[in-house]
Amino acid sequence: MSRLLQLLLFFAALGSFADEASPPRDHELVIAEGQAILAGKPAAVLTINGGFPGPVLHFQEGERVRITVRNHLPKDSTSIHWHGLLVPNTQDGVPELTTPLIPAGGSHVFNFTLKQAGTYWYHSHTALQEQDGVYGAIVIEPKVPELKPPDRDYVVMMSDWTRESGAEVMRTLMRGDDWYLIKKDAMPSLWGAWRQQALPDYFEREKQRMPPMDLSDVAYDAFLINGKPRQQLAAKPGERVRLRLINASSATYFFVDSATGPLTLTAADGQPIRPVAVPRLFHAIAETYDVEVRIPPGLARSWVVRATAVDGSGSTEVILGDGPRQELPAVAKPDLYRMGAMLDAALADTSTPLTDGSPGGRALAPYPLLRAAQSTALPPGTPVREITLRLSGDMTRYVWSFNGKTLAEDGTIPVKKGEVLRLVLINDTMMHHPLHLHGHFFRLLNGQGDFAPLKHTLDLPPMGKRSVEFLANEEGDWFFHCHILYHMMMGMARVFSTRDAPLSAPRKVNYGEADDDPWYSVGNLTLASNEERGEVMAMDSKQRLSLMWESSWQAREDLMAEFTWARYLGANDAFLAGFRHERMMMEMESMEMDEERSQTRAFLGLEHRFPYLIRCRLTLDNEAAARLELSKSFQLTQRLSLEAKGEYDTEMDFSHEEALVWRLSKPLSLRLGYHSERHFGIGLTYTF
Repeated sequence: MSRLLQLLLFFAALGSFADEASPPRDHELVIAEGQAILAGKPAAVLTINGGFPGPVLHFQEGERVRITVRNHLPKDSTSIHWHGLLVPNTQDGVPELTTPLIPAGGSHVFNFTLKQAGTYWYHSHTALQEQDGVYGAIVIEPKVPELKPPDRDYVVMMSDWTRESGAEVMRTLMRGDDWYLIKKDAMPSLWGAWRQQALPDYFEREKQRMPPMDLSDVAYDAFLINGKPRQQLAAKPGERVRLRLINASSATYFFVDSATGPLTLTAADGQPIRPVAVPRLFHAIAETYDVEVRIPPGLARSWVVRATAVDGSGSTEVILGDGPRQELPAVAKPDLYRMGAMLDAALADTSTPLTDGSPGGRALAPYPLLRAAQSTALPPGTPVREITLRLSGDMTRYVWSFNGKTLAEDGTIPVKKGEVLRLVLINDTMMHHPLHLHGHFFRLLNGQGDFAPLKHTLDLPPMGKRSVEFLANEEGDWFFHCHILYHMMMGMARVFSTRDAPLSAPRKVNYGEADDDPWYSVGNLTLASNEERGEVMAMDSKQRLSLMWESSWQAREDLMAEFTWARYLGANDAFLAGFRHERMMMEMESMEMDEERSQTRAFLGLEHRFPYLIRCRLTLDNEAAARLELSKSFQLTQRLSLEAKGEYDTEMDFSHEEALVWRLSKPLSLRLGYHSERHFGIGLTYTF
C-alpha cells in the first residue's frame, strides 16, 4: 500500500473518530396548535416552532444531532418519525413500537448520528396529525462537497390540505360515502359514460363489483408548496436550479413539470442516481426527488413549475424568477371510465414511454430509468428469502391490508438478522399505494443489475407487481406500511421484526395505536311528506352494529325497527344476527275491521353483493318467516341517483320503493320517492 493511501485512510479514520467524539448539535421542535391562511380563510392547523409546515432542518453528513421535541398540544400526545433516515431502532419515532409517545406537555430527546446525505423529511406518526401540519423537510449536506453545486438550491415540499378534521375524513371514508367524488366533479355516472361513449366500460366495472374508479380517496380544499398555494423563488436567466421535491401529502400523488423544459433527476429518496431527464415527473406520496432545471438565457421571465394532483382536482406551483409569466400546458384530466392508463402503469417496463407524448399527457413513474450512481450489489453468498405480499382492500368498507389481513390481525414478519429479504409486491386493488420501509433502503429491482437504485418508498400501481430486496442488518422492529395516511390507519401495514434469535421464536410486539381497530359512528335521517326513516351505525374493520327504523306519517301505528350485528366474511359477504320489531294494522276480513299487530322476532341472515353492485339480504326469523331484499343504486349524473329496492316476506306481500336522490351538499340530499304502501313523498336526508 502506498504511503499516500495510508495517510488518506489515517485521516479518514481520524475524521470519523472526531465526528463521533464531538458534542452533538442541538435542535428543538415545538409542536403546538396554531392558525394559517389556507384556501383564502383562516384555518386551525398544527405548527412546529410556530410555522406551517415545520422548519427545514439543515445537517451535515456524519455529524451527531440531539433533537428535543416538545409537545405543547393541550390534550393530545404526539411523535416524530425521521422519514428515510438510518437511525437506531429506538430513535425511529413510531409510537410505542420503537419510541415512547410524547404526552401533552411532555418532551422527548432524540440522539443519532447522520449516516447519509440528501433530501429527507420528518412527520408525526400519531393518529392523523400529519394531515394537520406536523411535518417538515430535512437537508443533509454531503461530507465531500459537490464539484459543481447548482446556482440555487430550494426545498419544494408539496402537501394536501382539507378543512375537515382527519377524524371526519375517516368517518366519511368508513361509511362508503361518494361525496368526495362528487365534490371533485369526478363521480362516474350513466350520463357521463354515455357522453364519453364508455357505457360498456361502466357496466363492466359494475359487473366486476368494483366501486367507482378513484385516484385519490379525499377531496382536498387546497394543495400547497411549503405551506402556500404558490411560491415565488429567485432565479436568473442561465442559472442551474436544484429543487428538492418532497411529497408530504396524506393521500395525493402529483405530476410535476416545468415551463423550463424537462426535469433532470439527480437523486431519488436522497440517494444519488445517474442524471436522467424526464418530461414530466410522476411523484408518489412520501418520495423525495432532487431535480435540476436550467433557466433559459435571455429576457427575465417567471417560469412555472407546477405540481398537479393526479386526480385532476387541483394544483400548486413554484414560480422561478421575475418577469412575464411563462406558462406550460395543463395535465389532461383522468379518464373516469376506462382503465387503460391504470393498466399502462401496471405493465410499464424499460421500453414503455413515460408519457404519451402529448403536451398534457399523463405520466408514469420514472422507475425504469433510475440507475444508482454506484454499485448497490448486496454481499455475495448472503442467504436470500423471498416473501410475497399481496395488497388487498375494500373501498366500500374502507379496509386495507396485506394478504387479506390487517396489521391488527397479522402484524409481524420475523426476519433473521443478516439475511436478504426479497419482497414480491402484488397490488390486487385499483389504487396506487406508496409503500415505505423504515430504517432501511431497499434495492428496486428494475433491470439495472448491480446498479439498482436505492429507495425507501415506492409506488405500486393498480394491478401491478414490483420486487425489492434489502439486507436485514439492523436489529429491531421496523414498520412497513402504505403511506396513504388513511390506508395505514385502517391496516395496510406490517412490522419486520429482525432478531438474531431463530425465526420460530415467538414474540409479542407492541404496535401501539397501529394495533387498534377503531370504531366509527355514522348515520342518516330522512324526513319526507309520507314517511320518516333513519339509521345509525357503529363499525370497525370486521363488524357493524346498526339500528334502523321507518314509519308512515299517515298511519303512525305502522313502524318497523331493526337492530343488526353484521360480521364481514369477505369483500362481498357478511353474516347477520339481530332483532326486528314491527307494528302494523292488519285487515280482518271476517270481522270487517282492522287489528293492530305488534311483534318482535330474532333473526339470522346473510348479505351478499352480486355483480353489478346489486345488494342482496336474506334473513330467517325465529318463526321461520323468511325475508329477501334486493337493492341497487343507479348513478344517473354527478349528483343525481336512482335508488331501487324490492322486498318479499313469506308472511306479507311483496313491496317495493324507488327514489330519486339529488345530493345538495355533504350532509344534505333532496329525496323524491314512491313506496308501494306509503305512496309518493318528498323530503330531505341528513347524513352525519
